[in-house]
Amino acid sequence: MGESVSLSGRSAVVTGAGAGLGRAEALALAAAGAAVVVNDMGDAAHQVAEEIVASGGQAIAVTGDVSDWSLGGRLVEESVKAFGSFDILVNNAGIIRDKMIFNLTESDWDDVIRVHLKGHAATSHAAAVHWRAASKETGGPVYGRVINTSSEAFLFGSAGQPNYSAAKAGITALTLSTAQGLSRYGVTANAICPRARTAMTAEAFGEADAANTGLDPLAPERVGTLVSYLASPASHEINGQVFVVYGKMVALMDSPKVENRFDAAGSAFTVEELDEQLSSYFTGRGKYENYAAYSIAELEKVALAVD
Repeated sequence: MGESVSLSGRSAVVTGAGAGLGRAEALALAAAGAAVVVNDMGDAAHQVAEEIVASGGQAIAVTGDVSDWSLGGRLVEESVKAFGSFDILVNNAGIIRDKMIFNLTESDWDDVIRVHLKGHAATSHAAAVHWRAASKETGGPVYGRVINTSSEAFLFGSAGQPNYSAAKAGITALTLSTAQGLSRYGVTANAICPRARTAMTAEAFGEADAANTGLDPLAPERVGTLVSYLASPASHEINGQVFVVYGKMVALMDSPKVENRFDAAGSAFTVEELDEQLSSYFTGRGKYENYAAYSIAELEKVALAVD
């Protein structure tokens, strides 16, 4: 392994790492040489940490709910205490409470926003405090990587996931803000939108194709490889980016663009003038010609065409 993609001597925190995507990410980081703090709610965190140690790596388990603001600080502290440093944050923990907007309850909304968005914010805050202080102490840049988990749901606006879609949009904005705010200290922050077959996505993706004897196109390990790369020194110039990843594909998302601009003839629009300009512009516009990035669906043809 080239030094630029090696994580030897680095330490990482992975949230929601007791199973599924988080477990695959923790194992990938460990395989690249990182010492890993495995976070989840229960015993599964200990099992994954033991799995890493059994394979010759370094890992500890720290259980707790990421939406508890104080846990972020504890994860950083435990990493420093156990491994002497804290270098990489992978935010993965999340839950789903899928409902159409008309069936959504207050708790459905609060629970998803709390675990996904507040959970990402709590750990990002703790990491930022640590890296900023370290940079001020040394008088120069430090090594810091944040990899957040967004979703294509924020790009599409999933009809059955208004809470999840909103949380993931918020995570993307949080990632951009983190990237802007911490770049001066040498830290990068990026977001991934993964598709992976896990217990949480079983209803969406179903079971793996038994006829496929190779690696499942939606195997979490495929995502773990990208996370390992984004955590490495080789990715130091990648900051504030959003990647869609699954199958044999990694797609870099572009930023939203201005499609058109409408200007008032005078100093301000009248309703009649808006009607004149906008109504004609949108006449006959297709159902999917809106802000949602439906063109991403075209990626599937390539991404899942795995040999």
